[in-house]
Amino acid sequence: MDQEKNLFAPIFKVTKEKRRVLHGHNSMIIWFTGLSGSGKTTLANELEEILNSKGISTYILDGDNIRQGLNSDLGFSQVDRKENIRRIGEVAKLFVESGIVVLVTFISPFASERKLVRDMVDKDEFIEVYVNCSLEECEKRDPKGLYQRAKKGEIKEFTGISSPYEVPENPEIILETSKNSIKECTESLYEYLKRFL
Repeated sequence: MDQEKNLFAPIFKVTKEKRRVLHGHNSMIIWFTGLSGSGKTTLANELEEILNSKGISTYILDGDNIRQGLNSDLGFSQVDRKENIRRIGEVAKLFVESGIVVLVTFISPFASERKLVRDMVDKDEFIEVYVNCSLEECEKRDPKGLYQRAKKGEIKEFTGISSPYEVPENPEIILETSKNSIKECTESLYEYLKRFL
């Protein structure tokens, strides 16, 4: 508490609005949530390519690369998972302040944690994308072999196997990756996003 008394929010002359003018578009968090193997990173990669071709400044924050660096000190307990999402939310908020569209691909299984990040930014600056893919299909894909390892007990607290996933109740958009191609899903997402950019 004493530390908070010594902290003051700095006032910068270059605002978020001025940075957006410089970039020529709005900034926001596009938050991809879904089970491991549902297609979050693949969709973000495809979307980023489209946005880049339209002159939109972007960056992808992915669960794997963040855990190898910024969050390398965190495990997969409920407490560590919550801190993982809190930290990435704070980083994503900085990207929004910088005038950039940030694509975040995290399983983020709990609704309360996704809401925590949503509440960090202004209205219309957080777009929740639910990448809906059945557990059975994700297990079939299993690109990293994680489901098999989780079933053998080699990975504890694994979402969908030994830890729950709370399906978003009101996401901005749902992409059905077990029913539609990555191209179809990406095009649908881009069409939806155009009104906010």
